[in-house]
Amino acid sequence: MQSAQERYRQRLIAPVAPPECPPGCDIGPPTFVGVGVQKAGTAWWYHHLISHPGVAGTVRKELHYFEHGWEREFDDQAVAWYHRYFPRPPGIVTGEWTPRYMLDPWTPPRLRTAAPDAKLLVLLRDPVARLQSGLRHHMTLTPDPLHPRFVIEAIERGRYATQLTHLLKHFPRQQILVLQLELCGQEPEREMARTYEFLGLDPHFVPDDLHRPIHPGRGEPISLPDDLERFAFETYRPDIEQLARDWPEIDLELWPTAKKAT
Repeated sequence: MQSAQERYRQRLIAPVAPPECPPGCDIGPPTFVGVGVQKAGTAWWYHHLISHPGVAGTVRKELHYFEHGWEREFDDQAVAWYHRYFPRPPGIVTGEWTPRYMLDPWTPPRLRTAAPDAKLLVLLRDPVARLQSGLRHHMTLTPDPLHPRFVIEAIERGRYATQLTHLLKHFPRQQILVLQLELCGQEPEREMARTYEFLGLDPHFVPDDLHRPIHPGRGEPISLPDDLERFAFETYRPDIEQLARDWPEIDLELWPTAKKAT
C-alpha cells in the first residue's frame, strides 16, 4: 500500500487513470464537483455522500484533474478525458471532490467548460483552524514542509469570500451549496439532508456511520508564531466581513476567528 507521501508525489506527476466504463453505463460530465476547501472535513462528507444509493463515486475522491495541463489550452480533448472519469448507470449521480479547485484561478472557468451544469459543493471551516490543520498536513506530505511558499498558500486557502467571488463569475449561485464543518458536526442529519436534496437525491436517507468521528489528521498539531497568527487575522478580517455580506447563511458565531476578527 502506498504511503500518503507516495500518493502525494504521484499526484504531482500525473492524474490517476480514468476507470473503464462498465456495460450499461454512460460517460459524461460529473453531476457534482466539490471545489473547496482543504482540511475542512471534505473526505468525511464525501464518504457519506457516496454512501447514498443514488450516488456513484469515481476512482478517487480527489482527481486533481485541473492541476495538470494548466499551461496548455483547455481543449475538447481535455474536456472529453475529464468526462471519462464519470461512468454511471442511468439515473445515478456521480462526481468528485478536490478541495484545491476553488483556489486556483484557472480552474473555475475550465470546470465551467467541462461541466457547466454540475452542482458545486463547498465545505468551509474556521480559517485559522483550517490554516493550522493545513500546515500540519503539509508537514506530513512534503519533503520541504517548512518552505515559506507552503505557508503563503496555506494562508491564501482561507480567503473564502475571495475564492467564492471568483467562482460566481463562472457558475450561478443556485449551483453552489456552501456548508460549514462546524455545523455539519453539530447537525449532521440536517446538513446531510440539505446536501442530498441539493443534488436531487432522496434527503431522507441517513448513512449508518454518519456520527463517526471526523479523522483528526496526521502529524503533530501546529502552533503559529504570534506574528504569523496576527498576520492571518489581519488577512482574514476583510474577507470574513465580505463573507458575512455575500453569504449570510454562514454562521460566523461558530468560528472563533470571526469573533476575534470582527
